[in-house]
Amino acid sequence: MKSSLMQILVHFDASRRAAPRLEYARQLARRHGSAVAALYAVTPSFVMPPFAPTIGPGVAVTLRELDDERLAGARATFDRALASTGVPVSWGEVIDYPVTGAFAQQALYADLLVLGQHDPSDIESADVPPDFAETVMAISGRPALILPYAVVPPTVGETVVIAWKLTREAARAVTAAMPLLQSAQRVHVVNWSADEPVVGGVSLDLAGYLKRHGVEATWHRQEDEPERLGELLLSSAFDLEADLLVMGCYGHSRAREWLLGGTSRAVLQSMTLPVLMAH
Repeated sequence: MKSSLMQILVHFDASRRAAPRLEYARQLARRHGSAVAALYAVTPSFVMPPFAPTIGPGVAVTLRELDDERLAGARATFDRALASTGVPVSWGEVIDYPVTGAFAQQALYADLLVLGQHDPSDIESADVPPDFAETVMAISGRPALILPYAVVPPTVGETVVIAWKLTREAARAVTAAMPLLQSAQRVHVVNWSADEPVVGGVSLDLAGYLKRHGVEATWHRQEDEPERLGELLLSSAFDLEADLLVMGCYGHSRAREWLLGGTSRAVLQSMTLPVLMAH
């Protein structure tokens, strides 16, 4: 039985990378029969440094006008993107603050999120919190397909690499990616040795789980897990000519801040291909 991917939610902002995110989501929707919703979510200027926490009324009006201009520009970009034939997309705007929490609440009703990698050098996306993607995943518990800011490959999940570990995060990522795995031409599983549970009789494993879902995978079993696993995962995906990496997102919250694990952080900082993550 084919797994379902009925609703895709894509993050939209005023940057030039919003349109490619939308087009990627539409490509996924065409392949899987999904509905697509674009949600504009940016931090208002009056709550961003150096204007927060106190500003005068004149400055507030000016900042509101700037925000309105950015919104109008984003909506124009959205309308131009929809001028081409393809999957229709609904439009929404976050009007609550903080925007990350509001977006995460909407994410509860989506099967997959399409988000963008944070680019610290991009002033166009300065109104999007740098930890937007990982925090939305942590709050909502929904899987996210994160696109690199450098280059987005033209294909959508034709060659997929699964980074497998005996963890609930990796298992959730595989389950979330199942519609993409089932439609992929090639699936590779990269994993490092770990102690498997001792089970008498017939035991379950990932290979059998994938086959039950109609996915044939090529395995690349390694020895001990290296220290710089994130870099090695990206290198392996490049060598296998993958256009999608599937992995768990590891981290924890501390004092209202979401702290990524080393592997997740390395991948999100240096990714050169789309990454589907689940926390």
